[in-house]
This record gives sequence, structure tokens and C-alpha cells, in this order.
Amino acid sequence: MSEPAPSPPADRPGDPLAGDPRSMAQRMRDGDWYRAVDDPEITEAAHRGIELAEAYNATSSRQEALRTELLHRLLGAVGEGTAIRPPLHVDYGTNLRMGARCFANFGLTALDVAAITIGDDVQIGPHVQLLTPTHPLDPDLRRAGWEAAEPITVEDGVWLGGGVVVCPGVTIGAGTVVGAGSVVTRDLPPRVLAVGSPARVVRSLDDDAGRPA
Repeated sequence: MSEPAPSPPADRPGDPLAGDPRSMAQRMRDGDWYRAVDDPEITEAAHRGIELAEAYNATSSRQEALRTELLHRLLGAVGEGTAIRPPLHVDYGTNLRMGARCFANFGLTALDVAAITIGDDVQIGPHVQLLTPTHPLDPDLRRAGWEAAEPITVEDGVWLGGGVVVCPGVTIGAGTVVGAGSVVTRDLPPRVLAVGSPARVVRSLDDDAGRPA
């Protein structure tokens, strides 16, 4: 995404897309620059997501039925057999879609300003961060509140180790393993092991199926 033109000071934040008839909420959905404070639809959606996440996080391990109900209300989609250990942190929840038989350990942060799509049979370690928001490089634009977002896709059978950070716009191919603490800044192909910051492919997994990573 190209950088918006410099704006006036924060008390007159200006509009990088001056004359655009879309609401800020629609700009957000379209992946363009927007200001969250300028749109009541965005504010209400954020309140709803945070409240449902707080209710989910307040449940105990003995309240499986309630957890399932709240998760289906909070997220855009949840496949059969998927489990997320609280606490779960989201921006909206409705833009996060998870397939079947997924497991996310404690402390998943999914900032779903743009779509986060997680396939089937995905394993997510503790304190993983899936971050779709992005901000202008220019500090005046950041001060004025402009932001955007790019979608994240985690395909079937991926394993994200503990503390992995996935950056905006990234797709992780099916069956890939990302080592603990890695920062994924670019797309990863299917069936590889990637580690580091930024994450780099260290080997294919096609030759060592069944062997511990």
C-alpha cells in the first residue's frame, strides 16, 4: 500500500483520500487508509468484540458449553472440534475465521482489522500474535490516527510455535512449521520449516515426514 500524502496537524487530520464517499468502516473493510475514531460503526464493532472476548476469557475450563457459545458469537466462523484456551484477544472477532480441529494455546492475539483466515488442523502455540494492522511511516500521519490493514492466511495443517508473530499481508502455506519466537514478515511456501526474525526457510519437510521438527 502506498503512503498517504502528509496531513495537517492532528487537530485537523485531513484526509489522504479526500473526496472518497465511502465511510471509514467501508475503507477499513477495503484495506484503505481510515480513522477508527471517525466512525460509530467501527466503535460499536470494537466494543462488541472486546466485551465478548472478556466474557469468553472469564469462563472456566468446566464451562465448555458456554465457551463454545461465546466463541461462535465472537468469531466469524469456528469449525468443529476447534479449541482456543483463554485469554483470547481480538480487535473485532468477526474477521477471524478458524477451520475444524484447530487448537490455540493460551494468549492468542488476533488483531483482525482485516480478515484472518485459519484453515483446518492448525496448531497455535502460546502467545502467538496475528497482526493485520499497519500504520504510516510518517509520524504526523500516525499522530493523526490514520491506519490500514492487510489480511493474514494460515493454511491447513500449519504449526505456529510459541511466541510467533505473523505480520500484515502474510500467507503461510499448508503444512508449514514456524519455529518458536519467529517473526513472519513474508509469505512462506507449503511444507517447510521456517525460523528466525525475520523467518527464513531452513528446510523442506517433504523428506522427513514423521520426524520431530
